[in-house]
Amino acid sequence: MSFVRSLGLAAAGAALALGAGFAAAPAAAQQKTLKVVMHSDLKILDPIWTTAYIVRNHGYLVYDTLFAMDEKLELKPQMVERYSVSPDNLTYTFTLRDGLEWHDGTPVTSEDCIASIKRWGARDSMGQKLMTFTKEMKAVDAKTFQLVLNEPYGLVIMSLGKPSSNVPFMMPKRVADGNPMEQLSDTTGSGPFVFKKDEWKPGEKQVWVKNPKYKPRSEPASGMAGGKVAHLDRVEWLWIADHQSAINALLAGEIDMMETPPHDLLKVIEKDKNVKLVNTNPLGNQYTFRFNWTHPPFDKAAIRRAALVAFNQKDFLDAVIGDPKYYRVCKAMFVCDTPNETMAGMDGIYDSRFEDSKRMLKEAGYDGTPVLLMHSTDLHVLTNLAPVAKSLLERGGFNVNMVSMDWQTLVARRTKKELPAQGGWNAFLTSWVAADILNPVMAGFFNSGCDKAMFGWPCDERMEKLRDDYSRETDAAKQKALVAQVQARAMEIGTHANLGQWYQPIAMRTNIEGMLTAPVPVFWNIVKK
Repeated sequence: MSFVRSLGLAAAGAALALGAGFAAAPAAAQQKTLKVVMHSDLKILDPIWTTAYIVRNHGYLVYDTLFAMDEKLELKPQMVERYSVSPDNLTYTFTLRDGLEWHDGTPVTSEDCIASIKRWGARDSMGQKLMTFTKEMKAVDAKTFQLVLNEPYGLVIMSLGKPSSNVPFMMPKRVADGNPMEQLSDTTGSGPFVFKKDEWKPGEKQVWVKNPKYKPRSEPASGMAGGKVAHLDRVEWLWIADHQSAINALLAGEIDMMETPPHDLLKVIEKDKNVKLVNTNPLGNQYTFRFNWTHPPFDKAAIRRAALVAFNQKDFLDAVIGDPKYYRVCKAMFVCDTPNETMAGMDGIYDSRFEDSKRMLKEAGYDGTPVLLMHSTDLHVLTNLAPVAKSLLERGGFNVNMVSMDWQTLVARRTKKELPAQGGWNAFLTSWVAADILNPVMAGFFNSGCDKAMFGWPCDERMEKLRDDYSRETDAAKQKALVAQVQARAMEIGTHANLGQWYQPIAMRTNIEGMLTAPVPVFWNIVKK
């Protein structure tokens, strides 16, 4: 059966249109154009305003960072040529490398970097913590600037090299100086690709072209670090919502890569000799249930804890991933097989003890207030999470109202503090890449700084003190003890739930080489043969 016939009539029309688009392009150009179906459509362009991974991925094409994490999870200078730390550990001096230019041709300056750090520091959990230790940032000259601390802080470089959402991307001062609470529309960066805003068609296609003026570092690429050499002239993200249609396009060679092929269709891909599966993120991901502390019923810790008691990880992982080859039951909030793995505070948690959950709700005075649970419907790696959560919560004594929407709508709604009946929410589910959650300061959902915390807005002085203590501590054993305390406190107050680890291979044609092992799909170093 031909590719078009296998799609069915409606999908065939889309496939023919897609194919026609390919036929119109010169053969030489196609060799340097990578066509990709990502996990989501791109509707927001500001990677500081949202933590959505599709926007982060766009950010890595367009922007660059001061530091970057390599394949071994070590932080390396990126835009920075060299840096030094004063003997009292209070002053960090950074000098930018030569040849850094914005896409409009103007040079990258110290003032640009200072403004970018400030904007990121107003939004990101790890950035906010860094800002509380920062006395001032000042330019020494056009290429050198200083970050001066109030007291020693051991996570400065880790913060500036944070690999995932929100990434401290550098932007021109004229852009970064805007209100950090408002979305940016200007996509001027200094990275290896330039966003073609004139070709941006939400729901259809996004395009980036090679930045001919970008000067990569001399070191080989490793993870997010090293030389960002763009071998591609053009990167196109094509939004094909139907997974089967996307896979058929991949098998037919009409697209080159699919970021998140559904796990139940991986066996179909494995049978084709022209397509390969590559796991570029061996630490994997973690599913998460997020409570909104600002409205009933999750404004009470006892009720949040009852939900933790009602959950179990295997039901979620079986419903979404299915194949145990691609998931792992793991209660450790900071990821199994990492230095901060611990089971502190996990006794009785995630064991679906429904009668205990009902008892806890009764003792907490739960009056049946419905939980407005946001349900993402268009990302296959999230779609089945909310129905499982609804079932487990209801068996544990909760009243649940599940409201379905696409992921981009959910991303916008989760920022709202209105009552659920007025456009707000009580809970939603998402996933974090492991590199985002390796310690208590990096992992954003542990931020319990009230209005300064991420959506959900936990408010707990004890948690914030523990996170501060961790950021000051330099002894590894004492840091690990603090990690255990943070995790135990998170379970006591119910910041969020960890619903297990899972792994996602990327599907690509066999003529695509150079995909880097990294927690983020990046498009430099890739060669299309």
